[in-house]
Amino acid sequence: MNVALRPGEQALELVRVLKAPPERVFAAWIDPDQASRWWVPQDCTLVSCKMDVRAGGGWHRRMRVPDGSVIAKWGEYRAVDAPERLVFTYNTEYADGTVDPETLVTVTLEDLGQNRTRLTLRHERFWSEPASISHTGGWTGALNRLEQFTQA
Repeated sequence: MNVALRPGEQALELVRVLKAPPERVFAAWIDPDQASRWWVPQDCTLVSCKMDVRAGGGWHRRMRVPDGSVIAKWGEYRAVDAPERLVFTYNTEYADGTVDPETLVTVTLEDLGQNRTRLTLRHERFWSEPASISHTGGWTGALNRLEQFTQA
């Protein structure tokens, strides 16, 4: 998928092949009880997770980061196409009240057969390269947890 970026815009794309069928992986993204078990970076602790998974519905998470502060993440679902695709906005508010500009996440799932799924996560509209790099680390940790969770 080619996405046209505005000047100065950054994006990241991560691809994983998971040993689970697309329906299992999709459920982990849309069920708050399941998402609560994996959707947080490796070095953070989830405090709360609420999800209204439908186009126009919202999601909200709070997590404790390594320095002990709590940050909030939230957004709106733009597309929910089970079990192939999720599109949602992504916002972050830090403990000091600073709010990052809104970004956009697209998750696509491709059935590879034999209980395997190719997950492609594209997070775009970053305002700087350091922001993209920071989110790459956070998503990598979360996807590591997702991989472990879906194989359990």
